[in-house]
Amino acid sequence: MSTETPSALDVVPRHHHARGWWRDAVIYQIYIRSFADGDGDGVGDLSGIASRLPYLRDLGIDAIWITPFYPSPMADGGYDVADYRDIDPLFGKLADAQALIARAHELGLRLLVDLVPNHTSFRHVWFQAALEAAPGSPERRRYVFQDGRGPDGAQPPTDWASVFGGTAWTRVPDGQWYLHLFAPEQPDLNWDNREVHEEFLSVLAFWLDRGVDGFRIDVAHGLVKDQAFPDLGISAENRLLGADVHPNHAHWDRDAVHEVYREWRALLDTYGEDRIGVAEAWVSPPERMAMYVRPDELHQAFNFDYLKADWSATALREVITSSLMATAEVDATTTWVLSNHDVQRHVTRYGDGELGRRRARTAALLTMSLPGSAYVYQGEELGLPEVTDLPESVLADPTWLRSGHTVRGRDGCRVPIPWTVDGPSYGFGAGGSWLPQPAAWSGLSVQAQSADPTSMLALYRRALAIRRDDPALRGDGLRWLAGPAETLMYERGRGLVCAVNLGAEPVALPPHDEMLLSSGPLTEDGRLPVDTAVWIRTN
Repeated sequence: MSTETPSALDVVPRHHHARGWWRDAVIYQIYIRSFADGDGDGVGDLSGIASRLPYLRDLGIDAIWITPFYPSPMADGGYDVADYRDIDPLFGKLADAQALIARAHELGLRLLVDLVPNHTSFRHVWFQAALEAAPGSPERRRYVFQDGRGPDGAQPPTDWASVFGGTAWTRVPDGQWYLHLFAPEQPDLNWDNREVHEEFLSVLAFWLDRGVDGFRIDVAHGLVKDQAFPDLGISAENRLLGADVHPNHAHWDRDAVHEVYREWRALLDTYGEDRIGVAEAWVSPPERMAMYVRPDELHQAFNFDYLKADWSATALREVITSSLMATAEVDATTTWVLSNHDVQRHVTRYGDGELGRRRARTAALLTMSLPGSAYVYQGEELGLPEVTDLPESVLADPTWLRSGHTVRGRDGCRVPIPWTVDGPSYGFGAGGSWLPQPAAWSGLSVQAQSADPTSMLALYRRALAIRRDDPALRGDGLRWLAGPAETLMYERGRGLVCAVNLGAEPVALPPHDEMLLSSGPLTEDGRLPVDTAVWIRTN
């Protein structure tokens, strides 16, 4: 087999580096409210996670990332933090977190925690002090307070919009306005204030001292704001991941944000080479994303261009190639993610039903065979679809309220996952679940799928075992190979080829010695069906 075009050269970092564990790790995202309930109150917690760690070890992942578990009024599912150095009673105690970290390490798993530096809860002691203090005071300078416009300051300072709908400004009794790019209960911090820098360095050290292996950084591209506060000319909803995110936007992806991550990297390095930072940075093009993973900044950044790519060979190849080339320029590896707690589950996104499930199986083999680090969102390995018919009475996402009950929000991808074939919450916990699970999820439960060698869970377990044990799937190289139209074919290492058919007709496979894994059965004459992927060993 030959390379397809001159642009299909090997895509590998051009520099020398230490082989950090994260470069090809598989990291499993736990949305804490919906993974496992240990105390029977209907909400997932730390003890629930601890009870299911053996499942995660046997699944074959390398690390877990847990969404925020800090004290919070829960205006945004815990992403409104009132205290960065403690655990919300809903999820357990600080001792439970310490025990979970220790148990994960005993089982060979690393543990990342979620850090929310763009904003705090309005219940944070800092913000409460700011409300009591005068305009211009040190307490107010920790946040973004501005005078309003108009003769009496009754108009918001800018036209900036909240991601959750409506204006991004709320007025306080003395007439000033404070910025919240998300909900009013989430006031934005002022990262032009040195005190904010020092506070978060202290928070990082607090958790590093307790043994965490790293941090997923929420809204990593949003910390720094243009102090001139220009209007953006928009009146509708702000977009966290839309076309208005451009380099040096007024509050997204400003160059000065990288100074923060250089500080954080310097601190992480004092704890050894294995502690990492992961940026949630909704930025484009890939070259902007790569800036977050330069050698003196963070270790990973989520590759949302891959998540958003159309289901076509052209779109996926373009994203894969540009992502690998961009990160290679800074001696980093990219990440691959199909779903998370903020987006529609990809089984539904890829067409739902049998079509969505078939494409999700194919996407799993594509993702797990790419060089770099892969993220698995809880329940993805079970093939869970989006729940689109939740009763309005249970919807908890702030988007539902802020949109005037017109946009349902993200609750459909946050429904607690099923562990057993029966019971009031399919094994999630003794007290039911905070969001209702569909009856059909009995057949998608861990228990049901563990007994089925053709299940999605069986496919993930096998794929992760091969990825872990086969040297060809380690390292940073990828070589594109010639193949039929609307297929992806590439080689990893020596002789391990991934072939993906995204066209309209079955295609012939390259000559090969061994079939390692297939997302579905081949045709009777041995061809690769539509929406199917295989891993083969070639000669």
